[in-house]
Amino acid sequence: MTGLWVFLFDELVHDVEPMDVAADRSRLERDDRQRALGGGKAQELAIGDQILLTVVWLRCYPKQQVLGYLFGVSQATVSRTIQFVLPLLDASGRDTMRMPDPGRKRRRALDELLADTPELAIVIDTFEQRVQRPAGDRKRADAYYSGKKKQHTLKSQLAVDEELGMFVAIAESVPGPQSDLKMLEDSGLLDDLPNGIGVMGDLAYVGIHKLHPDGFCPLRKPRGHPRTPAAIAFNTALSRRRIIVEHSIGRLRRFESLAHMDRQHRHHHTARVVAVADLVNRRLRLRFPHAA
Repeated sequence: MTGLWVFLFDELVHDVEPMDVAADRSRLERDDRQRALGGGKAQELAIGDQILLTVVWLRCYPKQQVLGYLFGVSQATVSRTIQFVLPLLDASGRDTMRMPDPGRKRRRALDELLADTPELAIVIDTFEQRVQRPAGDRKRADAYYSGKKKQHTLKSQLAVDEELGMFVAIAESVPGPQSDLKMLEDSGLLDDLPNGIGVMGDLAYVGIHKLHPDGFCPLRKPRGHPRTPAAIAFNTALSRRRIIVEHSIGRLRRFESLAHMDRQHRHHHTARVVAVADLVNRRLRLRFPHAA
C-alpha cells in the first residue's frame, strides 16, 4: 500500500520529522496567531502516521473518506493532513535530487554511432495526467485541452540520470497543450546542467541543440523521403540509450495518484510528482548504493 519496505519508510520518517518540527514551530510562533501556546486541538495522528496516510494516498489514491475509515479519523482530518505533509515530502524530495557527477566513469562503452554525443547525459521526457475540466468560461477550459490525449491534462517534465534511472529534476506542471520543447526552455533545467553533462530527448525535442550545445534527439524523417540506413541505425542506438526514462516514468505511474484522473482540481500537482519521485528514488538507491 506504500510501495516501500518498512526500513525505507522509517528512513523517510527520519528525514521528514525535523522538517515537521520546524514547520510546526513556525505555525505556532507566527505573528498573527491568536491562541496562546498550547491552545487549540491536538494532532490526532503522530507524524509517522501522518506520513503513512499521505504515502498510502499517493500510492493507492483512495477517497479521503476511505482513508479516514482506515486511520480512524474524519475526512476533514485526512484533508488537513495531506495538505500539511505533502509540502514536506516535496521539500524532502527536492533536497535529495542531484545532477549526475561529471567526473563519474561510465559503466558501459557508448555505441560508435553516438560518438559525437556526450558520454554522460540526463534523459528528459514528459507525461500527461488527466484532470477535471476547469469550470468557468470555455477559453479557460480549452487552455488545458490536450489534442494528443483528447482530454484536459496537466503535463509534467522529468529528468533522470542516464546511468541509474533516478530522478534528478522535476519541472513545474503546466497545461497539457504546451509543447515539450517550450516547457524545457521555460523550466530553466538547461541552465542548471553541470559542465560535461548532456541532455537528450525524443522527437518532441527536435531543435534542442539550439537551446544547449550538448542537447540531442533522434533524427527526423526528411519530408517526402525515407530515412537513410545511417539515420535509422543512429535512432535505434539512441533509443536504447534513452529507454531508461520510460522505465522511470513507469515506476512513477505505478502510484495511482499520478495514473488516475486528478481529483484535486490541479492543486499541488507538482508537489505530488516530486513526492512520488522521491519514493521511487529511495528504492533505486538500494540497487545503486554508490548513488546515495
